[in-house]
Amino acid sequence: MKKADFIKETAAKAGVSQKDAQAVTAAAIEVIKGALKKGDTVPFLGFGTFKISNRAARTGRNPQTGEEIKIAAAKLPAFKASPAFKEFVNSAKKAAPAKKAAKKKK
Repeated sequence: MKKADFIKETAAKAGVSQKDAQAVTAAAIEVIKGALKKGDTVPFLGFGTFKISNRAARTGRNPQTGEEIKIAAAKLPAFKASPAFKEFVNSAKKAAPAKKAAKKKK
């Protein structure tokens, strides 16, 4: 699903214009980005949590030369799905009907 498709479906479900849905989507993304920049977590009950995870400094290798290089510590944005959301996604796979094999004509 592309962002435009997401906005179109959001507008239809919320009963608002696509312009309003675009504005709300952009604002929500900015709020999440701002909270993560400050080091906060952003939990959505039943969906998941946006948070920052820390990656420690480590030693790596340049694949072309084999030379050791130092990789600096970094902060990474992360999303952890809630158990309810994981269950929803996995139950959707099971609920899909299986395709039947085509019968051969004699």
